[in-house]
Amino acid sequence: MSILKLQNLMSNDIAKRSFLSRPPEPPASILVGDVLKSIYIGTTKVFQVPFSWSFTNLTNPHIAIVGITGSGKSYFVKTFLIRASYVWNSNAVIIDWAGEYKAWVKQSGGKVIALGKGDYLNIMDLSGMKPLDRVKQIMTSFEILTDISQFAEQRRLTSEAIEQAYTNLGFVVSEPPEKGKESPTLKDVIALLEEKLQDGTYEYPAELENTIYRLRQFAREGEDFFARKSTIDLGKLSESGLVDIDLSGLPDEKFRGLASLFILQTLKEKMRFEGWSESKGLKTLVVLDEAWKIASDDRSDAITIVREGRKYQFGLIVASQNPTDINEAIFSNVGTTFILRIKFEKFLNYIQGTINFSNFIREEISNFGVGQAAVEMAFQTALRFPQTFILEKIQGETPLYVYTVNMEGAISESELSSNVIQRDYQFEREELRNKLIEYNVSAEGIDSIFSSMDESGRNPKMLDFINVLFQNGVEASDIVLLLKSMSIEDSIITRIIAKAGVRNA
Repeated sequence: MSILKLQNLMSNDIAKRSFLSRPPEPPASILVGDVLKSIYIGTTKVFQVPFSWSFTNLTNPHIAIVGITGSGKSYFVKTFLIRASYVWNSNAVIIDWAGEYKAWVKQSGGKVIALGKGDYLNIMDLSGMKPLDRVKQIMTSFEILTDISQFAEQRRLTSEAIEQAYTNLGFVVSEPPEKGKESPTLKDVIALLEEKLQDGTYEYPAELENTIYRLRQFAREGEDFFARKSTIDLGKLSESGLVDIDLSGLPDEKFRGLASLFILQTLKEKMRFEGWSESKGLKTLVVLDEAWKIASDDRSDAITIVREGRKYQFGLIVASQNPTDINEAIFSNVGTTFILRIKFEKFLNYIQGTINFSNFIREEISNFGVGQAAVEMAFQTALRFPQTFILEKIQGETPLYVYTVNMEGAISESELSSNVIQRDYQFEREELRNKLIEYNVSAEGIDSIFSSMDESGRNPKMLDFINVLFQNGVEASDIVLLLKSMSIEDSIITRIIAKAGVRNA
């Protein structure tokens, strides 16, 4: 039997003892920012402290946002950009992989640049750069997007032809260009290579033919989006307010990747050229949403902007439903990470291994509802409080068209209560429209789907939602893919599909 011992202690001895563990949130002095110099995000879960974001005490202004489809990523990005424009008069350039932001940008008074739908981008435009620097950047883009690095001779031929195209128009490749001087295009480069082939003196004609073939894929009639004179004033891209670069009209991922890399390269050079400004806040925010190809490669200028952006008042926002698509150099170096609902173990393992949060935070993340988030902030100095905390809900701007799909009736109430699955899933109208287009649903079918959901007050039950999709041309296999993108487990998807009565899934 234990013996209870009593001790006489002085009050100063008691004061030295720690009875409580560290609080689960940073102190209010850190969370509550100056309303004129910070962006309000929401209230914390534990102490209900209003959290306003500012990068003043952080390592940098860059942000990563991860979460499943329907968890509220794009909703948060839009809220953040609107409030940044109010607080700091920040410009924003959205590299919009799937055209998800274009309708919102138009409604917000911004500008949409629709590549593949009337707008062109000459990837040999200099925007004040030395031609030699642009040659290096073009070659880096080709190396990221193709296997040209495995063919040394083709790489050499391409690089030399691009350089020669500048020289033929009077550029000095090692010097900045004269203002207003028009750049060559990829068609000029191809013409030089074809001339070399016709000359018949080159000793490796097969290599030359393959080099021409590589470049022609970006210059064919009807797909020469990057081989014609630009319809975009690249020099003003980072100072034009809210700009959406809509890439959804381009034919495939390679074209989208080339456009994205070129825009990032141009913004990086603009950032360096302008240098530091005495104005406070962020001059320009660059948004990459689901741009997995250019956010995952070590050679991407997204990484350069992360490393250098703070001193030039440039911020990068990278958003993805798959955190492993984001290069670890970006993920581990952004100043703030917002983690919305994530269910898959491999994604949770990756994030937890990169950010190093507790198992308690991990469990919370897997049970989040729409708009709930864990926030991780990297401060410039070591501080004695947790850097990862939970937001009750992101308090964003009210979106114009949001559809909330309710799981009630699709699975048991006990499963919903135990957070086995999320109760609600949100889709913005453009986000869902783009998915339906991806699933080859006709324009009439898409209109019918939205009409049915509008009749339900934009809050349909999951089983009704599935039936409306199926009746309007969405294949059962695509419905399964949609549910998978919402991180719903296969066994639960099977039960939902069976309850909805959709056959051949």
